[in-house]
Amino acid sequence: MQHELILILDFGSQYTQLIARRVREMGVYCEIVPFHYALEKIVERAPKGVILSGGPNSVYEADAPQVSADFYERISAPILGICYGMQLLAKDLKGTVSPSDKREYGHAKMKRLSGKTELFTDLPGDLDVWMSHGDHVTALPENFRQTATTGEVITAIENSERRIYAVQFHPEVSHTPKGKEILHNFVFDICRATGDWTSKHFIEEEIAKIRAAVGENERVVCGLSGGVDSTVAAVLVHEAIGERQTCIFVNNGLLRADEFEETLRLYKNKLHLNVIGVDASREFYAVLKDVVDPELKRKAIGAKFIDVFDAEAHRIGGVKWLVQGTLYPDVIESVSLRGASVTIKSHHNVGGLPEKMNLKLIEPLRELFKDEVRLIGKDLGVPAEILQRHPFPGPGLGVRILGDITPEKVELLQKADRIFIEELHNFKLYNQVWQAFAVLLPIQSVGVMGDFRTYDRAIALRAVTSIDGMTADWARLPHEFLQAVSSRITSEIRGINRVVYDISSKPPSTIEWE
Repeated sequence: MQHELILILDFGSQYTQLIARRVREMGVYCEIVPFHYALEKIVERAPKGVILSGGPNSVYEADAPQVSADFYERISAPILGICYGMQLLAKDLKGTVSPSDKREYGHAKMKRLSGKTELFTDLPGDLDVWMSHGDHVTALPENFRQTATTGEVITAIENSERRIYAVQFHPEVSHTPKGKEILHNFVFDICRATGDWTSKHFIEEEIAKIRAAVGENERVVCGLSGGVDSTVAAVLVHEAIGERQTCIFVNNGLLRADEFEETLRLYKNKLHLNVIGVDASREFYAVLKDVVDPELKRKAIGAKFIDVFDAEAHRIGGVKWLVQGTLYPDVIESVSLRGASVTIKSHHNVGGLPEKMNLKLIEPLRELFKDEVRLIGKDLGVPAEILQRHPFPGPGLGVRILGDITPEKVELLQKADRIFIEELHNFKLYNQVWQAFAVLLPIQSVGVMGDFRTYDRAIALRAVTSIDGMTADWARLPHEFLQAVSSRITSEIRGINRVVYDISSKPPSTIEWE
């Protein structure tokens, strides 16, 4: 089935993925492609609308990202430029863009100007918007009109006959309260989309794709981590080919306390997956001995996972495919495949596996965000105890122990992490945060326990609120909760005498410490 498509050209904004999420929330399929995506392909795919994202550059820089000279003539669909996208289309269509006297960043009050505009249909005359720009449009292209302002800044322009619209602010972020309505007006009133993108359609189409790719006889292995993503991927593939998929759940020695045994039972007894449990903790500890650098840890863990999967695949025999629970943010953060977005960190389940194992990849969730995966998992009957789990990194506790990794350090962190999660449940806070975990710090500090001086380790607690993990804010957990967690950790775990709470947001920090 050919779905309606809104195409986003990515010019490097940190918010590009949020635009896609907002459009998908409306039931319209949206895809991000790099700014240099072939114009012929865009025309061939016939999108209902095209959005030009924001970006960090000035349109007048020598190497600033651009579109082809005939872009606006060849694209028949409506166009919406956001921030850099507005400046780019204004410059390309012979308007003027100038540096601002000062960078405008943060909240601003936008005032609509007289005259009807479909982009702001049914919205009030004054709107709170979120700005982030150093340049702005100072002269409009021919036959364009200004539709909104924030003081002296031209904030929105349009040429309704050519169906080209642009805003200087970011409607996709939560700091623009009516931003969703603005995007809704563009998608439905201007682009005339109807909304045919649902989780039911996705499941049906992915099952058909998997069956067509794998055929009637080939065998598949799936790497299970115990988390939402790999579990939903496994269940989806199981729906398609049943027992021809063998799931491999590896204990790398870096899981949470008792997680290997408990999750293995759940996979077998509740989800009825064809699953093999492999305890390879000693092998992982061996390759991690004396490794301190975070990237080297991730790569060592990823390489060892490949070795374990490779050995199991050969033991099973006849395996041609490997299933992975790769998500859209994994791809975006690992490799700059989508345009100007930069690589933030490598993910162990992105890249390199087929070359090593000579297997073809099945990544049914590769274009989805976490919340979309949870909705699909619910429709597939995945239990809430899996779907409501906080995200857990593929390298596990290996990226939550700063410095080298030893079994003793892992045990300390497992105990602290268990207390943190238990108390989140006790205080009924677990489902109010996106992700929560403990980090073992590579420092020791002086403490007093009874009549004795101690010189023990410190634990950092991390809890964030988020929608998709692309941006996150630190969770404002109650003081009495933090006191209870700290008291339990320092009194119940010998070797830890200090607990701190991380109040950093993403950006500028990442969610994980490594």
